[in-house]
Amino acid sequence: MKFFGTYLLFFLCLVFIVSCKEDKPTKAEDKVVVTFKKEGALNILKGDSDSVVKTIAIEIADNDYETQTGLMYRTKLETNHGMLFIFPDLQPRSFYMKNTKIPLDIIYIDENKTIVSFQKDAKPFDETSLPSNAPAKYVLEINGGLSDEWQLEIGDRVDFILINE
Repeated sequence: MKFFGTYLLFFLCLVFIVSCKEDKPTKAEDKVVVTFKKEGALNILKGDSDSVVKTIAIEIADNDYETQTGLMYRTKLETNHGMLFIFPDLQPRSFYMKNTKIPLDIIYIDENKTIVSFQKDAKPFDETSLPSNAPAKYVLEINGGLSDEWQLEIGDRVDFILINE
């Protein structure tokens, strides 16, 4: 019986020591590092003219994996960078901000490359659906607040070229 008491005391001390250890849980996504890869350039044009409002470098998302991942896990996006999603068809779209660490403006664009709607200042990590409210073939994501800063409006247009490397 004395052996059992000693064993129990040893076991409880061991449990106490282990439970006091300060573990910082790590998530797999905390270790993901994604860098911007320029795959093209995009001009934003005023709808009533051909005047260029802004030219930005773009990264392309045009397959299932890239479309589902988007700008997830990024800790920053430069002001002159964006991600252009290219879909094979025109239809209503909806995005959300799961695992997205930075606020974004989501710009929905039709098959004629005309802006049809916005979702401005989408909140990081929010999984609420952010619908296009009109059919879209392209979606442009830029830093939150830039669509207002650049005074973008429905009816403005985009034009882009892709870089083949």
